[in-house]
Amino acid sequence: MNRIIRLFQELKERQESAFIPFITSGDPDLAMSEDIAVALAEAGADLIEYGVPFSDPIGDGVVIQEASLRALSQGVTLRKVLASVARIRERSDVPLMLFTYFNPVLVYGVEAFARDAAAAGADGILCVDLPPDDAEEYRKALRENGLSAVFLAAPTSTDERLPFIGEASDSFVYYISRLGVTGEQQALSEGLAESVARVRSLCGRPVAVGFGISTPEQARRVAEVAEGVVVGSAIVRLIAEYAGRPELLQEVRSFGKRLADAIKER
Repeated sequence: MNRIIRLFQELKERQESAFIPFITSGDPDLAMSEDIAVALAEAGADLIEYGVPFSDPIGDGVVIQEASLRALSQGVTLRKVLASVARIRERSDVPLMLFTYFNPVLVYGVEAFARDAAAAGADGILCVDLPPDDAEEYRKALRENGLSAVFLAAPTSTDERLPFIGEASDSFVYYISRLGVTGEQQALSEGLAESVARVRSLCGRPVAVGFGISTPEQARRVAEVAEGVVVGSAIVRLIAEYAGRPELLQEVRSFGKRLADAIKER
């Protein structure tokens, strides 16, 4: 069984939420990204969201945009990211989901990408600018290679559209908790519990919430209403702050553990 599907089944049985940290592969470099992914898994991460750097990340805020640019300046490509996934897989069995935009996948070739991502050890793909309406070939390629396709739902998603998003997503739905781009926020979106319940009911899938979650307390509160909690910009900012310093891994591991503990203590 796909690792991501199995993860959410096991967490449901334990009545727990998933801690899903996001990092940009290649920031500060690929070797350190791999160390960070393993460290986060050891700190309690249930699923690693491994970001493919892209030159025009329109869904991301400044922190992740800058991380992508730093990775791209070192020549990080999708092919190199897949090789990095394979090296992580040699060290850890943690579920891995690639976060990407569609352009790198299109250039690589959809079928070749799905084949090579699965061979590297990836478990799922979130292609943030590809709507399920235009993803028939993509979904077929992922399905044939045992990869989980994950799609986005938003506060603007209608009652008529949410079931379609749920049908296209075979493990969980990623709910954008607010409009705009990624980034740390002082407060969670109002009415989040009601919004998540609506998305879960109409999609028929577990719901992971992202965008704006940056503290252990916020993560704990989201875990009370959702099956998954995504934390990205706060971790990426920490990586940038400590890049090149010997305490980088320990700082990320410590922050990851605080987030994981808060999520499991809900």
